[in-house]
Amino acid sequence: MTSLYPRDATSHGRFSLEQQRKRAKELLKAARADDPEALARIVRHIPPREAPLQLADAQCVIARECGFPSWPKLKAHIETLDASRRLVIENGDRDRATLHIRCGSDIQHNLRVAGFAGDFLEFSDPFCIGPLRDLPPEELMHLRARFLAEVSGMAERDALARLGKSYEALNDLARYERIVLWFEHDSYDQLVLAYLLSRLHANPPGARVELVAAEAIPGVARFIGIGQLAPDLLAWLWRQRRPVQASLLELGAKAWKALTADTPEPLQVLVATGTPALPMMGRALARHLQERPAPDTGLGLTERLTLEIVRDHGPLTVGQAFSWLMREYEPLPYLGDLMFWWLLQPLIATPQAPLEIGDTHKEWPHRQLALTARGRGLLEGRRN
Repeated sequence: MTSLYPRDATSHGRFSLEQQRKRAKELLKAARADDPEALARIVRHIPPREAPLQLADAQCVIARECGFPSWPKLKAHIETLDASRRLVIENGDRDRATLHIRCGSDIQHNLRVAGFAGDFLEFSDPFCIGPLRDLPPEELMHLRARFLAEVSGMAERDALARLGKSYEALNDLARYERIVLWFEHDSYDQLVLAYLLSRLHANPPGARVELVAAEAIPGVARFIGIGQLAPDLLAWLWRQRRPVQASLLELGAKAWKALTADTPEPLQVLVATGTPALPMMGRALARHLQERPAPDTGLGLTERLTLEIVRDHGPLTVGQAFSWLMREYEPLPYLGDLMFWWLLQPLIATPQAPLEIGDTHKEWPHRQLALTARGRGLLEGRRN
């Protein structure tokens, strides 16, 4: 009996129709043989009845396990993915000189695999952590390089050289006829997007600017980012891109201004509008505000969730805590592992720390975390 195959497919979003048909036949065969696992799967989706099970019933169960309400919906989606891939292979982005911009390199290879030919720019300054100021690009780049050098341990000149490539590339957009921004819904992406939109608002390029904005993918159980998707899904998203209108450029400029303000009030006011030009940005900015210390505990949301994880599952390693955060606890996953390690420092490196960390001879992902009495007091609301 084949086990629950959709675990992988519901992570990367690509389903094979032939494979799903085979799974449905296997499920029906096992159910008719009174296999307990198969019967339990069927009962989860189809109420008990007198009539014998048919192939259509098994197909319905398979579709729902894959995240679709019915077999026809799953079949139609797979056919749409196939059509999207063919269209990209036939034409894709080759009709215009195109630049794809993303806040990481995670889709660069898969864009090529899917059939895209345009240039790729990674702009991955993690604005969701560290200082932000409304400065000219050169000054902002130096401010961020100093911070990233401190966080990562690299030399400041190396951090500056790494940032310089992406910041300077934004000054060289004149040779492109189309610029495509690939971003998802979390605060890491949306803060970078706000900056890029602000730059494009201040210096409008001659190119057509388009946005791929993703916050949910059909059949993907927990969508965290575009980088987890199979190449065919990038072709599918390409067909859903939209032109960046003036209202979205203005939103980016307002968001960047609010993010770099001295107080949180401008950001709170912007979030309250719902940011109709791009609602996912408003939700990401609201999540960003939750990193401010809570009045009752002094903890930001990531800090509180980390203490809860160690309470619920500890002692456990830093890497395991990060995995629990991303898979189960974080409502809008946005952190990379190194950013998580940086945000963990106030919980482990202060007097009377909420967390105790051991195994100092090991690399940080393998060091063990345990909750202290102070940490328990914080979670119970007895300490701040």
